[in-house]
Amino acid sequence: MELAPIVAPDTQGNTNTVVRDTAFVARQPIFDKRKTVRAYELLFHSGTGARPGGADADTSTLDLIASSLLVIGMDELTGQKRGFINLTRNLLVRGIPDLLPSDLVTIEIAQDIPPDDDVLAACRKLRAAGYVIALDGFSLSGLDSPLLALADIVKVDFLATPPADRARIAEHLNLRNIQALAKNVETIEDFDAGVAAGYAYFQGYFFSRPVIHAGNRISGNRLTQFRLLNEVCRPDVSYDDLENIIKKDVALTYHLLRYINSVWFALRYEVTGIKHALIVLGASEIRRWAALMSIRNPCGNKPSELFLRSLTRARMCESLAPYLGMTVNASDLFLVGMFSVIDALLDMPMAEIVPKLPLATPVAQALEDRPGRFRTVKDAVIAYEKGDWEVFAANAEDLGMDTRIMPALFGESLRWANQALGLILPSR
Repeated sequence: MELAPIVAPDTQGNTNTVVRDTAFVARQPIFDKRKTVRAYELLFHSGTGARPGGADADTSTLDLIASSLLVIGMDELTGQKRGFINLTRNLLVRGIPDLLPSDLVTIEIAQDIPPDDDVLAACRKLRAAGYVIALDGFSLSGLDSPLLALADIVKVDFLATPPADRARIAEHLNLRNIQALAKNVETIEDFDAGVAAGYAYFQGYFFSRPVIHAGNRISGNRLTQFRLLNEVCRPDVSYDDLENIIKKDVALTYHLLRYINSVWFALRYEVTGIKHALIVLGASEIRRWAALMSIRNPCGNKPSELFLRSLTRARMCESLAPYLGMTVNASDLFLVGMFSVIDALLDMPMAEIVPKLPLATPVAQALEDRPGRFRTVKDAVIAYEKGDWEVFAANAEDLGMDTRIMPALFGESLRWANQALGLILPSR
């Protein structure tokens, strides 16, 4: 169905056409044992309000394919990694996977698809054409499934599978040279147990949970970065004061000069001084740079996906501001999104971190999950990111937001976040 273009005001009051497509696409990272992202599962929804299943599921999947390849771009959506796409039986046997690049896509077969002759024939054809096949929702009762002979990867739901069964399934799969993927891994303890049991890949939100240890505190260089953020958020920001803070930190000085001389700004000359860099950037861009620096992890022991998630959320929250009548709050919404994972980055409870941050009251309240419009924006962005479409729709309704703007904003935010991440974590 073709929809009318969505138009929203920019900061100058002008109107800009944003998107005509309503195929919602989200993604969930798939990690290896080193917590390096190896693929993304693509989650989809047609945007019609209908629940997945039957013809609607077919339409939603085709919308996903179109959105991935045309609206956002598969490379951007998956970061040039593999994308797992869950196909219905109808699309599988109709040969729809032939439309997808075999080097970028893994075909995922749901547990409720019976291994009848047509399905087995379709899978054999896919294997012969070089596609990777993953079976979803596997359990001990499926060890004799004929689909196993055609599978490269098998997904095991850790929430639905007892620990003893998880290990037995992994052992059986490894003996058959099939890679085991643990999904719904919600804690670092489950991740460690999965590694010990022989699982090769992991999917879930374990990586975004803080690992709390007694005595954890914010390090000195972090405090310097937060002090810098506090200074740049002052209405009467002083370039001299900022220069005095930055020049005492070698890392901040290096990253400031690297930032101003990057391709983002495409200056025709090289900036070599701190104060000169600050003047060229201006107050608004300095605030953005200071926020980027405040989430850098000097220990390097966090997966880069966590930083990417922080940046993507920040950009999405900021980009939503004009559509919600909150343009004046765009910078604050950027901080809400960026610091929404600060507890996982610092391995400290949010309640201990927020009072130490120089944040406006609505930002602090949103991070502490207290009711308010800022929190609803954050919740909407997180729900979209997770593919939790019902929660997303409820938050969008509370905000009075037209949900059709989200696919384009999500794609643009991913592009921006990947570029920004290259500046703050160049060695990722």
